[in-house]
Amino acid sequence: MARREVLMGKANFGIIGDGKEVAQVAMAKAWKKGDFRAGYYRDQTLLFALGEMTLFTFFGQLYGDPYNDPFSGGRQMNSHPATKFVDESGHFVDLKNRYNITSDIAPTAGQVARGIGLAFASKKFRENPAICGDLSDNGKEVVFMTIGDASTSEGPFWETMNAAGVLQIPLAVSVWDDGYGISVPKKYQTVKESISQAMAGLEIDPKKKTNGIKIYNCKAWDYPALCNMYTEAIAEMRRTHVPALMHIEEVTQQLGHSTSGDHRRYKSPERLAFEEEFDCNRRMADWMIKSGIASQEEIDRIKADAKKEVIDAAHKAYHAYHDRVGALRKQLLSLLQNLCKVYPGMADFSALADELEQKREPLRFELLQIARRAFTFLSGKDHADVAALQAFINSETTEGDRVYSSHLLSETPRSPMHVPVVKPLYSDNSPMKDGYEVLNACFDYHFTHHPNVFAFGEDVGNIGDVNQGLRGMQQKHGEERVFDTGIREWTIMGQAIGMAMRGLRPIAEIQYLDYLLYGLAPVSDDLCTLRWRSNGLQAAPAIIRSRGHRLVGVWHSGSPMGMMLGSLRGMHVCVPRNMVQASGMYNTLLQGDDPAIVVEVLNGYRFKERLPDNIGTFTVPLGVPEVLRSGSDLTLVTYGACVRIAEEAAALLEKQVSIEIIDIQTLLPFDVPQTCVNSLKKTNRILVLDEDFDGGASAYLLQQILEKQGGYRYLDASPATLTAKPHRPAYGQDGDYHSKPQVEDVVQKVLEIMQEG
Repeated sequence: MARREVLMGKANFGIIGDGKEVAQVAMAKAWKKGDFRAGYYRDQTLLFALGEMTLFTFFGQLYGDPYNDPFSGGRQMNSHPATKFVDESGHFVDLKNRYNITSDIAPTAGQVARGIGLAFASKKFRENPAICGDLSDNGKEVVFMTIGDASTSEGPFWETMNAAGVLQIPLAVSVWDDGYGISVPKKYQTVKESISQAMAGLEIDPKKKTNGIKIYNCKAWDYPALCNMYTEAIAEMRRTHVPALMHIEEVTQQLGHSTSGDHRRYKSPERLAFEEEFDCNRRMADWMIKSGIASQEEIDRIKADAKKEVIDAAHKAYHAYHDRVGALRKQLLSLLQNLCKVYPGMADFSALADELEQKREPLRFELLQIARRAFTFLSGKDHADVAALQAFINSETTEGDRVYSSHLLSETPRSPMHVPVVKPLYSDNSPMKDGYEVLNACFDYHFTHHPNVFAFGEDVGNIGDVNQGLRGMQQKHGEERVFDTGIREWTIMGQAIGMAMRGLRPIAEIQYLDYLLYGLAPVSDDLCTLRWRSNGLQAAPAIIRSRGHRLVGVWHSGSPMGMMLGSLRGMHVCVPRNMVQASGMYNTLLQGDDPAIVVEVLNGYRFKERLPDNIGTFTVPLGVPEVLRSGSDLTLVTYGACVRIAEEAAALLEKQVSIEIIDIQTLLPFDVPQTCVNSLKKTNRILVLDEDFDGGASAYLLQQILEKQGGYRYLDASPATLTAKPHRPAYGQDGDYHSKPQVEDVVQKVLEIMQEG
């Protein structure tokens, strides 16, 4: 073995490593370009070994330096690396010829959903080499997913391992087992105190030819055994696509879980003595000496060199941040001191200048904080230095917004906001179809013309989903393209996230919107934040398809739009009123590079609609409401299933009240052309009709219209909302009538508003 191969992770030696670091170096030997990592966030040694992280960039991220953190631009805490998946134009780069590190998230076991999707993509590429291009080497890529032993107690881990065993995908799961979850020993965490024993029922049985996983065990301090295990196991996985659990035991710690968690507080003297004896640095050094790879003198020199290298990198990264801030501090201090001379006698202002002078190494935000406070004393004052201070504040605010708030959604030419508007076309031969048949035609077009589009979920494949929106699609386009999953919303979302991260276009179904709760965490924590937290390096344009609003049944008719608005920032939320509009939104989204959720109207699949002649190519613009009925007395803003209710109520009242109905179409983004406030300027009265609870989407809509669009200026009557009752929708049509807003409720509310006027 070449000495350089052993020493790739030389920073282990007494500097930053703990027991799992040796395993990470061994794991790196099994990596090939094109492989992916979805890991426990403290896998920095793996990145050092692969050459994807330097000590300087490690410390740059640690210090929160947005200009020297290449992984997140200062948005993530340390040891959350990421490599580039997409370019500035929004196109995927050559993923098969580079190491691919997915941007981590900190919630425990949060990475497992993404991991299963990344590995599942390898299966899809293997099934259809024609779609590989620069994205895959015929599906040979392995996904290395790492996780701490305590996090295997989380439900998503068990769901993931079951799903991986069923799907047979190349997912290599390494469990770092140090015997604790921070301070809680594993006897309180895991049955039999062993995740490999607990997982034994999932192990593949070659004799019975069952599916399942392979299980391996190794000690964290045994570098040669780790190298052999990873080399052999990963080679077999590339060939067979059988997932594996690598249980790495006797991991030792040099430090506690965090700076506030000294592990000596909760570990016994015997355990601490064991960790001293089996410290990975010591064991690896002993092995290198016994193997003739290095002498004791060389080991000592490596330790000394590594320590110096780390200290030098830390100093360099520290000064890279503070030197930049220092220059800004000097600029601001000069401004404040000049202003003290121009306006003497302002003691509070002078105190701020003194405060800044005393801060020798301030953080950058402190400069802006002091500048903004200082400016409050200069209101109405006209001087060049006052203008300069305002310019300083504006510059720092703008730069802060750019550094920390960009890339929430796509800023590339491929953004769905840039997709050209193509109107639906109708002819004398355009047939009337049930809503589900409209969706059939839309999806059929995309499966036919775009081989990278897939649809999956519970009951999606064989029967074409419970409401028949995908009816006949599996039979026509194959089980590889349209397929069933188990009842496991968390990992269905994970399949979508990982597939989309690798350049595929998944449409993943949550059967009813109420069940989004089961898959909300990976969508909110991972999918919605991916582009933002990687500072535009990575993207996952997954489409989540669901249905909700009106039907019968407590957990089949929900409209938890407020929940979605509060947790899904970073993706588009589409709420079409019918299936033609839904189809246009799918057409738009599939041309863009952002994630989205489309909530179809549950009772709309059997309503008749006219099928556009250009069903697969017309588009519905995101963030653009549609005025469905013009009026002069009252603006009624709504969406989804409530549109029919509003239209019927307006028809009943047309001889008394002229109602303008606006279908907002998308909650995120909301009303870019300000259609709502322009209507309110004309009618001076507004009613928001919503199936969510009080304070849900209705509060959001009013805030957008009255505050952000300035609609409060045009009101001649109190703004009003009409929402669902605060309980879940009761069963049956009688229950629906008393749970959700009805036509008569709209009529009554409109008349009340008009009487106030």
